[in-house]
Amino acid sequence: MADPLAKYGIYIDDLSKIRVLEPEVANQTNKLKEECQNFISKITEFHTNAEEFIQMIDQMANKVEKEKMKTIGTRNLLRSVTKERDAQKQQIQAQIVEKSMELERLRIQYDSLKKIEIEQLETIEQLSVN
Repeated sequence: MADPLAKYGIYIDDLSKIRVLEPEVANQTNKLKEECQNFISKITEFHTNAEEFIQMIDQMANKVEKEKMKTIGTRNLLRSVTKERDAQKQQIQAQIVEKSMELERLRIQYDSLKKIEIEQLETIEQLSVN
């Protein structure tokens, strides 16, 4: 009885329902539909996971960028401190040279005054003796 109806594209399935598709084709179609739904749910889950991963990577990139900027700032500060120390060192060395020169000038002046003092004492002594 199924064969005469099959000529006209009408089939009766295992549950005695009338179908336009062959029961095997209908079963395969249902299986394909279920597999497609599973695939779509897996793709949706993958998309969600990918978005979460991208957000995490973006957050990490922002943190890395902030740390990078902090590091650059610290490095620049260190360089400026080093330059400032070098400038202070040069200034102190210049002061040392200046003070050394003043010390030498004062030493020469002292020696000169000592000679004058000795000469004056000799003169006083000569005048006292005479």
